[in-house]
Amino acid sequence: MSVKGAQLHEGKSKQIFAVEGDDSHVIMHYKDDATAFNGVKKDTVVDKGEINAAINWHLMNHVSDVTGIPNHLVKALDSRNHLCHKLEIVPVEVVVRNIAAGSCCRRFGREEGEVLPFPMIEFFYKSDPLDDPPISAVHARAFGWAHDWEMAYFEFAAAKVNAAMVDFWSTLGVDLVDFKIEFGRTPEGHLLLADEISPDGCRLWEKGTKRKLDKDVFRRDLGDLSDTYRELYQRIFGHTLAEGSQA
Repeated sequence: MSVKGAQLHEGKSKQIFAVEGDDSHVIMHYKDDATAFNGVKKDTVVDKGEINAAINWHLMNHVSDVTGIPNHLVKALDSRNHLCHKLEIVPVEVVVRNIAAGSCCRRFGREEGEVLPFPMIEFFYKSDPLDDPPISAVHARAFGWAHDWEMAYFEFAAAKVNAAMVDFWSTLGVDLVDFKIEFGRTPEGHLLLADEISPDGCRLWEKGTKRKLDKDVFRRDLGDLSDTYRELYQRIFGHTLAEGSQA
């Protein structure tokens, strides 16, 4: 039995706890908090943590099964708490873009919805005070954030994750616009897919209509984010949240 110990970290959407008597694992707890614009806009969304926990568990394990890329998940303890391998998180966010949206349009003057000729993989330094600036492998090496071989692996893994995710969402009538992933190091130096793959870190548009099914609903005041996430849950699992297990 895994018992929560001291809180080690709190982010915008999750809390990380130690495990009593176990230094090799942590417990990741999903909150109902929603934030946007680097925490400037905040709210509480009913059942968001439960929905994201279920979707993350499903997507991460699906991606690992399809691609062979290992992840940090060990066990779903309940509908909001996952037992995970304890990692040193690499401070590099990896973003894959299939369609221009968000900061890609702002930075480069592109029109939202432009289909990119190939998946564009970008790197960002994970730093809220600096608003996660874009970086290259040169920055990662010079500042000691990641080795060259790790950055190469991130690009390789991100491409494989993207292919698996595009296929997954396409079968549900959804276009994967872009998404963010992170990685962590085990004590032995192995890299695992970490953090989460959930609607919080993806842009998802309904095929044909381009209706937004992601956190842009909250960012742009386009509707009720809880209803949007519940719709995604139903598309993935084939039932509503209240009708079955959530993890």
